[in-house]
Amino acid sequence: MNAGKVIADTNVVSYLMKGTDLGRLYKRHLDGKVVGIVFVTVAEMHYGAEKNNWGELRRQTLEEHLKNFVVLPYNNDIARVYARVVVERERSGRPIAWPDAWIAATAVWHQIPLVTHDADFHGIAGLQVLTET
Repeated sequence: MNAGKVIADTNVVSYLMKGTDLGRLYKRHLDGKVVGIVFVTVAEMHYGAEKNNWGELRRQTLEEHLKNFVVLPYNNDIARVYARVVVERERSGRPIAWPDAWIAATAVWHQIPLVTHDADFHGIAGLQVLTET
């Protein structure tokens, strides 16, 4: 494992931005660590802004919030892990959403724990999940 590092799932990033009780709860998993997010989390956050017709000020706040994280990019090795995760979940009868599969694959490949409030990540081979669920 990469000591001192975690990856924050999109829901945790959103809770932190909104300043919710869940955000405060998950903050303890992030404090004092280098916190990464997967490229797809950036896309999901912008999707939420677009879908909900955020104004310019709120979009600027989002951009500032995202600067608190290290964005982990795609690579071919992660793509192979992504394929394995998706196929394993399909075969087990528990399909996984494509954004979650990218997040899981990135965490597995980097060997960094994933901080999430999403129970769908449990049972993925090689993935360490930190959660409050």
